[in-house]
Amino acid sequence: MTEPMGCSNQKPAGLKSFKEELLEQLPNLRAFAMTLVRNSAYADDLVQDTLMKAWSKQSSFEAGSNMRAWLFTILRNEFYSQMRKSGRVVEDAEGYFTDQMAVPPSQDGTMDMRDFKVALAKLPDDQREAIILVGASGFSYDEAAEICGTAVGTIKSRVSRARVRLQELLNVNGAEDYGPDASSASTLNKSFAS
Repeated sequence: MTEPMGCSNQKPAGLKSFKEELLEQLPNLRAFAMTLVRNSAYADDLVQDTLMKAWSKQSSFEAGSNMRAWLFTILRNEFYSQMRKSGRVVEDAEGYFTDQMAVPPSQDGTMDMRDFKVALAKLPDDQREAIILVGASGFSYDEAAEICGTAVGTIKSRVSRARVRLQELLNVNGAEDYGPDASSASTLNKSFAS
């Protein structure tokens, strides 16, 4: 693969090349794309479109700045651009499509994750996006606000409302609601005691 015109193969000591930084972010991009579209084939296409745009616009990327935030912004903008072009958004509030993609649960953690995905899908788009950026992707509120093109306070509000709504949807009232239920915990304790 040849380097684009104007790009040098040489890099300052200690700095990763644009390509290396780009490749490091692939798992994060795919995870973010999956939260937006909830379809692995479409998520892969979205990531590919993002990488192509990033590669063609690499001259606008400032070396040493936050590659992940830059790529997430491109991916997010590409997603909304495609949604506007297609004129359709498939709502999955009841979790029908999510259930079709899920593997039947083999343990409590799998069932809990499935319930979480269904609850996450029921959040409004702006809240789901904010909580994924801050809660799952590890962006700061400032970085998430920059990615979404909104104020930091707006992101904080969206994350807060998303957390409250997820607690309601998952029927989580306190720390005792995490982990195995009383019946499962009792069974586990008996098996470890013997």
